[in-house]
Amino acid sequence: MPLSFEVTARCPVTGARAGKLHTSRGTISTPVFMPVGTQATVKTMTPEELKSLGAKIILSNTYHLYLRPGADIVAEAGGLHSFMNWDRAILTDSGGFQVFSLDSLRKITEEGVTFRSHIDGSRHFISPEKATEIQMQLGADIIMAFDECIPYPCTYEYARESTLRTSRWAKRCLLTHKKEEQALFGIVQGGTHRKLREMSVEALLSLDFPGYGIGGLSVGEPKPLMYKVLSYTLPLLPADKPRYLMGVGTPDCLLEGVARGVDMFDCVFPTRVARNGTILTRKGRLVIRNARYARDFSPLDPQCTCYTCRNYSRAYIHHLFRAKEILGLRLATIHNLALILDLMAAIREHIAAGTFARFKADYLGNNQ
Repeated sequence: MPLSFEVTARCPVTGARAGKLHTSRGTISTPVFMPVGTQATVKTMTPEELKSLGAKIILSNTYHLYLRPGADIVAEAGGLHSFMNWDRAILTDSGGFQVFSLDSLRKITEEGVTFRSHIDGSRHFISPEKATEIQMQLGADIIMAFDECIPYPCTYEYARESTLRTSRWAKRCLLTHKKEEQALFGIVQGGTHRKLREMSVEALLSLDFPGYGIGGLSVGEPKPLMYKVLSYTLPLLPADKPRYLMGVGTPDCLLEGVARGVDMFDCVFPTRVARNGTILTRKGRLVIRNARYARDFSPLDPQCTCYTCRNYSRAYIHHLFRAKEILGLRLATIHNLALILDLMAAIREHIAAGTFARFKADYLGNNQ
């Protein structure tokens, strides 16, 4: 088996669970947040810096790497790990979300999706088979089935047809996948409709994937609705397999997702907002560009022990952003990722100690 999973602790109050995800490139403690390295790089960060923050697994994007540099070049380099000098685990998403977000630039059929590149307008076609083949070339440890990300809002009829198509595509991905050292996850769709989520889970369970993604959430629906969908979807999934909530990464959503039984998360949120000057702290967000920080010589977060907070002040980082210096983006990114990864470590500790429910309430109460 390329991957195995075990639950090591459960919260007595919520559905939260801690576990161990065993891969050929090391064991990953869950719940885990995966920094996003869309184009074989987590923006502004070196692999060594990611390791120093405790990252054990990162995510890269099939759609972007297919367009450039091309899966053949990555394969020629020895695979994604060698190409980007990362010797820990990698998950690649199928590219479905990116393709479907092109909207007017793509056309969906049963065979796959025809789309135009957002880079140069060139025409391309990706089928479930091709998406799987690309990911086999990239060589990630965990790869995802090609799915259609259902928009919000949409009609029940559209969501139903899309969900059925995603289930058929999942089977085609499974039939195409030949690399035993990779784990292929299925993706649960169904929009915000309970019957469709149940239908999707039933179809995927019959294919016996080693893990399951929950897709089609955090696409514009209110957060309480996302939590409701998770509450009735997650209990349907096997307790002995990892559950991955795709594209979610704000502290509140991480805590609420964990409380409902999610094991894996990814999101560009902490790195994207860092580059825009938004800093995450244990007491909420601050915009470091604001004039109020020009003479603030305290660290970004007094409770944080990351490289940025140990060495630099809010005033200095404010100056870097106002002067448009690249170092500002790097220092902000280091801090935001450190805060999220530290949060996940604390979550795991509290689940093991049986105190997660109180920790969640206190953290959300302070993070306003």
